[in-house]
Amino acid sequence: MARWQPDAPGRLAAAALDLFEERGYEDTTVMEIAERAGLTKSTFFRYFPDKREVLFGRGTVAGLLVEGVASAPPSAGPLDAVVDALDALGRTFFTDDRREFSRRRQAVLNAHTELREREALKRLDLTASMAEALGHRGVPTATARVAAQLGTLVWEIAYDRWLKADADGGEGFGPLARQALAEVRAAGAGC
Repeated sequence: MARWQPDAPGRLAAAALDLFEERGYEDTTVMEIAERAGLTKSTFFRYFPDKREVLFGRGTVAGLLVEGVASAPPSAGPLDAVVDALDALGRTFFTDDRREFSRRRQAVLNAHTELREREALKRLDLTASMAEALGHRGVPTATARVAAQLGTLVWEIAYDRWLKADADGGEGFGPLARQALAEVRAAGAGC
């Protein structure tokens, strides 16, 4: 693959995932990832600070969530604004054509403690981003934090179901997030 071809970050992520599956995370080097992607080691480091980060999207998801919360209708309550953002994320990021990559990625993350820890830290960052975006909408701090935490729970439920759904005709991430929101609200009412 020629170096000038587009989407270097995507090519690096795909190469890393292939190598992590073939050799294991610990036994794969940055140089091997770059070579598999048809790029140089310096190109790898232009996009990612280390090999752990290659499977985490360079902040793309956080940016999409913040945009989604900001563009939710003004009448939307805090949790509804978060779920509107998750719905938008389903249309732009968690699409059917990414489902198989996401399944493979999750299997690699589940197999490696260091990557699970990084995923947990990223999830905390996403929760904080949602809370901050809600704050920009004028939501009080405590309410924004609760809505962001519940939004993260909704995300986790929807993501797990999305990964397990059939790629052909399976429910999309957005509808699964809305279903999970209804279940979280019902569970909260029963507490």
